[in-house]
Amino acid sequence: MATIKLQFPASLKTSYRFANSLKVAISVHEYGVKAPIEAAANSSSVRLVDAKDLDRFISDANAIISYLYWKQKDVSFEEFLNSKMSILDWEALTFGPLAKEAAEKKNFTQLLSLLQDKIKQDSVSEKFGPAEIALAADIHFCIANGAGLEEYPELSKWYLKVEKNPSFVNALRVCLEKSLGQPAEISAKVPISTETRNIQTSNLMRERKQSEKLLPKANEPNILITSALPYVNNVPHLGNIVGSTLSADVFARYHRARNHNTLYICGTDEYGTATETKALEEGVSPKKLCDKYNALHKQVYDWFEIEFDEFGRTTTPKQTEIAQHIFKKLNENGFMSADSMTQLYCEVHNGYLADRYVEGICPKCQYDDARGDQCDKCGCLLNAFELIEPKCKLDGSKPVKRETSHVFLSLDKLQPLVETWATEAAVEGKWTVNGRAITESWLKEGLRPRCITRDLKWGTPVPLEEFKDKVLYVWFDAPIGYISITAKYTDEWEKWWRNPEQVKLYQFMGKDNVPFHTVIFPASLLGTKEKWTMLHHINTTDYLNYETGKFSKSRGVGVFGNTAQDIGLSPSVWRYYLLSTRPETSDTMFTWKDFITRHNSELLANVGNFVNRTLKFTTAKYNGVVPHYLESASVGAGKLKTDFVQDINKLLKKYNAALEQSKLREGLRLAMEISARGNQYLQDNRVDNKCFLYERQKCADAIGYSLNLIYLLASIMYPYMPGVGASINKQLNVPAMAITDVFSLPLLPGHRIGEPEYLFTRIDEAMEEKWRIKYGGTNIQNEAA
Repeated sequence: MATIKLQFPASLKTSYRFANSLKVAISVHEYGVKAPIEAAANSSSVRLVDAKDLDRFISDANAIISYLYWKQKDVSFEEFLNSKMSILDWEALTFGPLAKEAAEKKNFTQLLSLLQDKIKQDSVSEKFGPAEIALAADIHFCIANGAGLEEYPELSKWYLKVEKNPSFVNALRVCLEKSLGQPAEISAKVPISTETRNIQTSNLMRERKQSEKLLPKANEPNILITSALPYVNNVPHLGNIVGSTLSADVFARYHRARNHNTLYICGTDEYGTATETKALEEGVSPKKLCDKYNALHKQVYDWFEIEFDEFGRTTTPKQTEIAQHIFKKLNENGFMSADSMTQLYCEVHNGYLADRYVEGICPKCQYDDARGDQCDKCGCLLNAFELIEPKCKLDGSKPVKRETSHVFLSLDKLQPLVETWATEAAVEGKWTVNGRAITESWLKEGLRPRCITRDLKWGTPVPLEEFKDKVLYVWFDAPIGYISITAKYTDEWEKWWRNPEQVKLYQFMGKDNVPFHTVIFPASLLGTKEKWTMLHHINTTDYLNYETGKFSKSRGVGVFGNTAQDIGLSPSVWRYYLLSTRPETSDTMFTWKDFITRHNSELLANVGNFVNRTLKFTTAKYNGVVPHYLESASVGAGKLKTDFVQDINKLLKKYNAALEQSKLREGLRLAMEISARGNQYLQDNRVDNKCFLYERQKCADAIGYSLNLIYLLASIMYPYMPGVGASINKQLNVPAMAITDVFSLPLLPGHRIGEPEYLFTRIDEAMEEKWRIKYGGTNIQNEAA
């Protein structure tokens, strides 16, 4: 054979020009032709060229494969005539013109019927002769343009065999390399923008404009959320974070995603003995100490993607104004009394000791590290004088008793009001078990007058002349911070806090803070005899412990808010683990083994796999465009689709019910179950290359529905892992969708998605021991050394 070379034109794989190149490439591999293949960007057709005389060439694909067959196989003229060459004539004169028309109309029914008839009538074999090569390329052309073979069993059976032929496989690879590498219309990527979207916009999440202050709206749910104000003078550990701020954030994000009018308030609790003492330790003023730690707290919460509408502080003029107003009203209404009391005084640093700065043995359970206000082991509220062998926390000295006069809140007089209110609110607001049990215990025991002033300088001044050298006790003063921080957010704060008809108040905290929110704070508001927005629902947690003990900043035990980011994992990973192990009904334990296992086997294997697998398949098979899926039952997939939608709707209903009742751990479990159902749906439909080639509509339906489930998944994961929700939306090229009541199909055929990215990467199990040592405290580190 004369020296030749082959030139392939630049072409889209959906074009008939590409099909002609594929015919020639199959012939080259099948007949062992030794000829170089070049990409010819300026050519309009495949060409066989005489390498010695470039003006001599064949530019008809069927003529080329006939020539190669006859020459390379060294067949006789009679064999050549018997090789079903008539199919090539039919293919060129009939099929070719129809193919171009079908591609324009996206209707391949006639073409596929003709091909199936040809295979049956002409007894086409599975061995590659010129006719079989042409037919194989023609079928590939139909498939590349979205046609399915499920309704053409003979055609599908024949093509399934020939497409596995090594000559076909290698030829397709060469064509993709040579034909797709040149044309500008293929290499130029379509930019992702709102112009490439095709979505329904009826259920989008409402955008929050930071410049506009949220106020209650008529005929809408108005949700006011607070999380317990953290003490300013310490760094929150993981247990502190999940116990209040993170839990409240999930609830706030859920209601925002439901397009409910939602305000989330928090800030640092800055007054009291603890701040004065810490300032002395650091040699700074209480104000400077509070400035430092308020910023540190905000930095921690920002990193954890906790989004407050206002993160404030209690050391403000508004706090003084509102707290003193409430105090005065209580005094006017006869709910205050003055009395002398004995307090513990430290003669070493010359100051009265707040209850929490007295340590000793608990008289109830004999725990040797109890505080003067509460025992962390048995949970009992204590009086500092009840402690066995009391000592000053600051210097270890034994405190002495001294008489001093103080103001008391007459909780005994307020008990009827509190009891009536709490009984109704607990039922209506569906309080957590802890919230109800602790409140009922206090009320059953009987409320007694409680001292609400302290001998300090750093605090809200008592608005009575005879007590002007004293300040309000932090646990009378601190809850009022919710109101004053709201007042800093908007001058119209009373529309939130004096509006019980329109606003529902949800408060999140650890169980040790319950009585202050269900007894003392409500009593203070009820005693004013003014209209206030009262607690609707209280949500509490037990304790999150670390490995085999407690978090301890002083001993370097456990992960704290400012060290979690040092691990190198995203906030979403931390949020997921903390919320999936949230101590809702009993104490839970953070362990590195469980942390790594849950990440790898749940986040990565479930959510990460489903999202990445679906988006990558869409990019590879549909060029990143949502395929034309059918909402009605399609061939072979009707029941799978129906069952899938029913299952998702059942799970979504349970998810919404759980979140409405602030059952956060259950809500997260259901969100993960929805993701798992998506994985199962792909498996049930057997979505793979074979499905794509031979069950086109079934594949398109499965991918279309899965992409829409991923859009839903971004919404229901947003409250728990906002970073994951945002990443999914970016990859889908969509705005954030509101959480709906039922599964819908807002992603429409023709919508272009973005670039797939990994949501999670595997954590090496070997990191367990390294992290356990690093955050296990000095004893563990010394043992490891």
